[in-house]
Amino acid sequence: MTSLDRPLLYIGGEWVPPSTSKTIPVDNPATEETIAQVPAGSAEDVDRAVTAAQAAFDGWAGRSMAERGEVLDRLHTALAARAGDIAKTVGLELGTPLKVAKAVQAGLPLTVLRGYADLAVRPVPDETIGNSLIVHEPVGVVGAITPWNYPLHQVVAKVAAALAAGCPVVLKPSELTPLVAYLLFDAAEEAGVPAGVLNLVTGTGAEVGAAIAGHPGVDMVSFTGSTATGRAITHAAADRIARVALELGGKSANVILEDADVVKAVKVGVGNAFLNSGQTCTAWTRMLVHRSHYDEAVELAAKTAAGYTVGDPFDEGTRLGPLVSKGQQDRVRGFIERATARLVAGGLDAPVPGKGYFVAPTVFADVDPAGELAQEEIFGPVLSIIPFDDDDHAVAIANNSRYGLAGGVWGSDARALAVARRMRTGAVDVNGGAFNPFAPFGGYKQSGVGRELGEYGLAEFQQTKAIQR
Repeated sequence: MTSLDRPLLYIGGEWVPPSTSKTIPVDNPATEETIAQVPAGSAEDVDRAVTAAQAAFDGWAGRSMAERGEVLDRLHTALAARAGDIAKTVGLELGTPLKVAKAVQAGLPLTVLRGYADLAVRPVPDETIGNSLIVHEPVGVVGAITPWNYPLHQVVAKVAAALAAGCPVVLKPSELTPLVAYLLFDAAEEAGVPAGVLNLVTGTGAEVGAAIAGHPGVDMVSFTGSTATGRAITHAAADRIARVALELGGKSANVILEDADVVKAVKVGVGNAFLNSGQTCTAWTRMLVHRSHYDEAVELAAKTAAGYTVGDPFDEGTRLGPLVSKGQQDRVRGFIERATARLVAGGLDAPVPGKGYFVAPTVFADVDPAGELAQEEIFGPVLSIIPFDDDDHAVAIANNSRYGLAGGVWGSDARALAVARRMRTGAVDVNGGAFNPFAPFGGYKQSGVGRELGEYGLAEFQQTKAIQR
């Protein structure tokens, strides 16, 4: 036993023992040491949680949105008091450098939760169309399955929206980073979230995730993760025609036009690609540069990458922590080993700490737009640089992907906006536009179905009804 062990599940408003004695180890990826154990839940545990959520549905859905907003407000207060513990926990179980963990891993979910608490107290009014009254109602019990890379933000983006809409939730966090989810449930208990409205079942995707996706009592499945898993969840939910919302992979392009501020575009672009050690679905992992600036951009990118200190997440000088697991490290190293492009920074021979799942920040130039480096989601600190001839060529390369989640464009405002409009992707930042946690977030093509965050995220968890009178 360690002080971080969490041996119980949260079902029906109570901390309860799991149905089996099996546990899952949680490792610190910077030290390779096991730091905690959590339950390996089962289909039986999922069934108990769904039953509790169903029992809570009428009471929670029957509350006004303003009343639900008051609960979310209390939840925000309780979670904000744990901000320091959140950052530390994510640093331990994921390896995010502490400075980034404080700002992003702890700060962003608190912002999103605050937004839904505020949104709930000013709900969208009913609409009249002719003799019909249009009302919005909760979709039902939600099964939320979340990934390891932003382990609290991805939970809150689903849970806060679902709760605001009136939907009880059964949550399965990633088995690689489950500890921070427990802090949310500690806060939920303190905030007085009603019994059964929020339930936690830890475990593997093969056991708990599959049970949630296929459970007849789950009216909607909201999943963030790989495209392959999203496809499997869609198939499982299709048998009962359950609603599915998916936020999946990405291979985003950062387009640097002929009239761009190249120095700023490259610096920001490299930072975006390497955020969270490259374990970010929206990462701009393809840097597309006009040929007139190409050599300069390659040199700048290599120099910028060399400034990313790799090491202990709790060292103030660290800018790049480890990857989440040995499996992820092996996967990323495999892409680097197979690469046929020109290596200009990092690579397998670059120095990294001897213990931990580290990969050096790596940059390749002269990348084939149709090759593996440019087409596959590597999910590590690997940047591919590709030249283009004109705006049409840039758009064609940017859209040459089965993904369409995010992207960036740099250039004169009108020209960059015109290119952004042509990119087949759910979000585009023009000249470094800041991430907006209240704007709709989601993808085109194999990057997903549906939207999260803000009013659009709330609508995913609602049904629309027409009442004729």
